[in-house]
Amino acid sequence: MREQWGSRSGLILAAIGAAVGLGNIWRFAYVAGENGGGAFLLAYLLIVLALGVPLVIAELAIGKRGAADAVTAFQVLAPQSVWRHAGWFGVVGAGLILSYYAVIAGWALRYFAVAATGALWDSAAGGFGDSFRQFIAHPLAPLGWQFVMMLAAMLVVAGGVGRGIERVNLWLMPLLAVIVILLAVFALSLPGSAGGVSFLFAPDWASMAKPKVVLAALGQAFFSIGVGMAVYVTYGSYMRREHSVPISAAAVVAGDTAFAFIAGLAIFPAVFAMGGDPAAGPELAFITLPQIFLAMPGGWLIGPVFFFLLSAAALTSMVSLLEVPVATAMHRFRMHRGRAVAAIGGVILLAGVPSALSFGVLDGTTLMGAPILDATDRLVSNLLLPIAGGAVAIFFGWVVPRQVGVTLAELGEGPLWRTVRWLLRYPAPALILGLMLYPLLAS
Repeated sequence: MREQWGSRSGLILAAIGAAVGLGNIWRFAYVAGENGGGAFLLAYLLIVLALGVPLVIAELAIGKRGAADAVTAFQVLAPQSVWRHAGWFGVVGAGLILSYYAVIAGWALRYFAVAATGALWDSAAGGFGDSFRQFIAHPLAPLGWQFVMMLAAMLVVAGGVGRGIERVNLWLMPLLAVIVILLAVFALSLPGSAGGVSFLFAPDWASMAKPKVVLAALGQAFFSIGVGMAVYVTYGSYMRREHSVPISAAAVVAGDTAFAFIAGLAIFPAVFAMGGDPAAGPELAFITLPQIFLAMPGGWLIGPVFFFLLSAAALTSMVSLLEVPVATAMHRFRMHRGRAVAAIGGVILLAGVPSALSFGVLDGTTLMGAPILDATDRLVSNLLLPIAGGAVAIFFGWVVPRQVGVTLAELGEGPLWRTVRWLLRYPAPALILGLMLYPLLAS
């Protein structure tokens, strides 16, 4: 008998946990900073409402109907069509994302450890930038932290849907919500924090017309919410009959978006209050913020709390990404959960080794003109995820018969269903195609 979620709250918190991760804290902060703050935020919110919710509805509906792994779920709805293979894009994408995601999660865990012991502040004399670069260039240290994070995710997934994934998210997600709110309250209390609030919520309307800002918001929405990774197809397959698809989708997107906004309020007011650069890029979390924590009152405590938040949020997303290929291996190859976790987790761990070493032993080795970790991220973010997300939109909007779609989406035949179907048929594929082509056209 297929595993199921024990409760509606367990489903929603696990799905929010899948969405909330590095994308909401580390990636959201620096992408927003690089793209003008408020203009990016407004574009992001519009895209989340117009595309995020319909895509999550589609993925959950496909998974709930299939009641199997992500690949089989598509086959159930289109057994004789070429679309029966569409689920593989998400499964492969989830595995590739996890291979380098675990590396960055390991960085976060290492920073939590050194911040908690006080060793992080000792490195201030030589510069946080030099300290960070020395760490990622070390021949073994990044591998060790990557291994610890992968092992933690494997242990959770090995516990199963109810005793592992659901149980961890039931206590971890409320804790993370409390932490991020407290961090935001503290950041907003700092003198000079108003500049960060203005940067985040006062849009530069001229920037809204820039394709770069809109497509950055689209890419961030995909990465943050987690569409195209087959996570919601997989999690949808564990839904009970009484669990509502649209309510679950709305709760997941709302929770993920609220978390990203509050995380922004925890970061940008502090950055402005301490004279930091909001457009510091990917180094914002690991170089700029430690400098800010060192300078701010109470930073010795805020620093460890922030990096615990970062690493714990990363873990909840890692669990969901690992569950996608594990569920596929269990269903399609009749593997026991423990063996599937060991085999899939081991392969992904090995696949992530080049990313872990890309700034050390493999420094200077490039793929597509970029370090291995960056190249893998670009491959997934600019190609695999858009293809997988576009496949879901086209499949549910065009391939699935209208009456079947009405039943699966659980929206009735009113204007809400017609709006969701129209968004999946036209704007979603067009914007996703733009996301894929823009890097080529802009180069």
